[in-house]
Amino acid sequence: MNERYSRQQLFAPIGEEGQKKIRGKHVVLIGAGALGTGNAEALVRAGIGKLTIIDRDYVEWSNLQRQQLYSEADAKERLPKAIAAKRRLEQVNGEVEIEAIVGDAGPEELETIAAMQRPDLLIDATDNFDARFIINDVAYKYHIPWIYGACVGSYGISCAFIPGRTPCLYCLLETVPQGGLTCDTAGIISPAVQMVVSYQMAEALKILVEDWSALRGKLVSFDLWTNEYAAVRIDGVKKDGCPTCGRHPSYPFLSYEQRTKTAVLCGRDSVQIRPSARRQYDLNELAELFRRQGLQAEANPYLVSVSLGDKRLVVFRDGRALVHGTKDVQEAKAIYYRYLG
Repeated sequence: MNERYSRQQLFAPIGEEGQKKIRGKHVVLIGAGALGTGNAEALVRAGIGKLTIIDRDYVEWSNLQRQQLYSEADAKERLPKAIAAKRRLEQVNGEVEIEAIVGDAGPEELETIAAMQRPDLLIDATDNFDARFIINDVAYKYHIPWIYGACVGSYGISCAFIPGRTPCLYCLLETVPQGGLTCDTAGIISPAVQMVVSYQMAEALKILVEDWSALRGKLVSFDLWTNEYAAVRIDGVKKDGCPTCGRHPSYPFLSYEQRTKTAVLCGRDSVQIRPSARRQYDLNELAELFRRQGLQAEANPYLVSVSLGDKRLVVFRDGRALVHGTKDVQEAKAIYYRYLG
């Protein structure tokens, strides 16, 4: 028995055989915020074989209250979350292969991973339903289990979806409790995060050891502040005409239109812009170009941050950019093309 995982192996539903299965599995984690960091640490400590972390953002001071892998140094450096998470997780368990992807988890990116790497599980740690419907389509197209999770304020929600066994998120949408649908200015308390992580990780371990009969089969929601809890069975909501898991699936969220979308980031005065054609910037040269224009620019190996009065432009190596200080897409595009052409 491996001493590192001995207490986990003593748990009968896992045991030594289950631990071997965990060690041979690959999980893709979409998002490295509060839910993402909690799930990532739990997976790495559990001994997963490979963990791929995809995140488009960088560490900010407001993250430190609940995103457990990050430090003040990460926020000072504006380090991409995927990179900061990888660095910390490698200190936790050097046996785990960790792949960090700084970028969007769009249809093209997720389909490439699903087709080329054939992961065993996808875990949702995003903050919007556009991303979740993309995950849902990829999961059902490539027959990969995935676990939904969301939280805001003191409220949380989670559900596991298994292609071929359960209906999908699209089928379930009409019965999802409305309190978990959007991220807004309600804030978040860390116990709600940890509770959702616990629900997600419990289902993840069942999937990784292939104990399918132990899966909950329910959408779980709760409010820790008002002491409310609900669990709704999902097996009766499947729709034959569902475009994702019905008789004739078309996977609409993997369409070209979804690949070029400009997005207002949930709960923030920020807009993300993805250029129609991929670019590759030399970030030091880009920072120097901004400075020659009299602008205050800071660079690290992953991004350049430029102060523009009450706005801030953050440019990543592939040309993707975040415009902070506005929710107006047209204004954000004007800033992007003014400085990046």
